[in-house]
This record gives sequence, C-alpha cells and structure tokens, in this order.
Amino acid sequence: MTDSSAADDNGYLARRRARRDLTGKHVVITGASSGIGRSAALAVAEKGAVVFLMARRGEELAVVVDEIKAAGGEAHGYQCDVTDADSVDAAITLILAEHGHVDMLVNNAGRSIRRAVHRSTDRMHDFERTMAVNYFGAVRMTLALLPQMRERKFGHIVNISSAGVQVATPRFAAYLASKAALDKFAEVTAAEMFSDNVTFTTIHMPLVRTPMITPSGDQGTSTQSPEWAAATIVRALSERPRRIDVPLGTLAEYGSLVAPAIKERVLHRYYRAIGDSPAAKGETVPEPETVDVEVVVPQRHRRTVPPAIRVTGTALRRAARLVPGTHW
Repeated sequence: MTDSSAADDNGYLARRRARRDLTGKHVVITGASSGIGRSAALAVAEKGAVVFLMARRGEELAVVVDEIKAAGGEAHGYQCDVTDADSVDAAITLILAEHGHVDMLVNNAGRSIRRAVHRSTDRMHDFERTMAVNYFGAVRMTLALLPQMRERKFGHIVNISSAGVQVATPRFAAYLASKAALDKFAEVTAAEMFSDNVTFTTIHMPLVRTPMITPSGDQGTSTQSPEWAAATIVRALSERPRRIDVPLGTLAEYGSLVAPAIKERVLHRYYRAIGDSPAAKGETVPEPETVDVEVVVPQRHRRTVPPAIRVTGTALRRAARLVPGTHW
C-alpha cells in the first residue's frame, strides 16, 4: 500500500469516526424522566452529547439532570407535554433560544395499552390516547425541529417503535396502530428529506422492563433492560441506520409474507393462552402495603464480555445484515 492510499484510508476512518462521534451533539430526548428515556439520557450524555431532557414530571426530570451533571455530563431539563402544542412550542423555542440548535431528536415518550379489542368497544379513548402521545406527539416534535435541521443541512431523528408492529401482537391494537402510523410517517419524510441530510432511524424495540408495562401483567415473553434499550438508542444516533430490529420481529415479518395463515393461527393461540390483565378487565388491584425504606441508586456496571464471544456476536450480526430485510 502506498503512502497516499494509506493516508486516504486513514482519512476515511477518521471521517467515519467523526460521523459516529456524539461529542458536543445537541440531543433532545422526550419521556426522559424514567424508563428507557432516563437510561438513554444517561448513556447519550456519557458519550459526550449535550442532552435536552423533556418530560411532563418536572421533579423527576430534575433528578435525572442532576445525576448526569454529577457524572460530569451536560444536561438541561424542560418540562413539556408532547400532546400539548403550546407546551411543545414553548419548550422548543426556549431550547433554540438558549442553545442555538438541535442536532438530534429521540421520540421516546410513549403510552401503552394492552387490552383486547372486544373489551375496547366502548373505550374509543384508548385509541385516542395512544395516538395523542405515540403518533401526534412524535410528529409534533419532528415538525417543530425540522425547519432548523433543514436550514443547517443536518439532523437525525430516532423514533422508538415496537417489534409488535412487525409481529401484530394480540391485545395491543391501540398501541401498535399508533406506532405503525409513526413508522410510515418516518419512512415518507426520510425520502423527502434525503437532499436536506435529515435522516431517520426506526427502532422496533422489544418489551423493556419499565413502569409502562407493569399494568399489562405477564405477557409470556422475555424482556430487555432499560440499559440495553439505551445502548440501542446510542447505536441509532451514532450509526444512523434506517431501522434497528430484533430477530423475533424479522421472523414475524417474513412469516407474514411466506405463511400468513400459519402466523395468524400462532398468534391466535398466543391470544387464547395469555389472557387480559386485571387492569384491562377493569378490575381493581389492591396496592401492596408500603413501608418507608432507604432508596439506594444502583450503580451502573459494565458487564465484561469475553473477547471471543464479542467477536462472534459482532460477526453474526454483520452476517445477518447482509440478508435483505434484516436490520439487527
């Protein structure tokens, strides 16, 4: 290899690293007071980004901001309800006035309802509430930030969708319909914004252990940790793929194309096997008696992965991405 070609390779690698570097990037994360949003804010700040946290609960938001600052990161909290146009306009106007611009947006704020459709025939508000947060809230945030992203010819928007959109998981009609609408909005907008260098990543997230899924009860499937979800969001911000899926979602998507009748039967058996939660049935569940305890904030520990396993896992993921339609 000649010196010039070596220099070109080094230049390419440097540009690639610079593109993936989040240091100094202005990142807005909605629903950042707890769950996935909180973990994502911590992880993104750890990568050197300036994080703007948005949520309805101001006191909980301030706790997360203080935690990030105590760890040496830079964060700012803005109390905001994404279902309220005036609240979003006020928050975005303040962010742009104080910090100049926003590079990236993570539409994480969400509302989940797990209830069979036959139990929702008199509950149109189930569908209205999920659409208000999951779809209209995310669209409202995107529209508010899109003009300055187009003007600067740079922007990236990460939408937290659900693997259930690919699976068509029973009892989530209201929730998955709102996420599917957001998926298609992002796909169309990405095509329109191609020359403006405004890109989108849709994460089809599996079930994550957060307070949002607690009322749903046992769903007969495994769950991921908020830290796992946060690492996936960091990947979406740094690598900026169009989609990030999980194997179950990909398998279900192929199943819809190859054997739709079999998939429907399997899902119906799942529907019959796992019933509605007491909350979905309208039953009152007594809350456990509480006692005063000392709250200890858990320390974040990185799990040590043997090099051989890490290399093998990376190779398998890269091989999977060569298959058309997979986005692991």
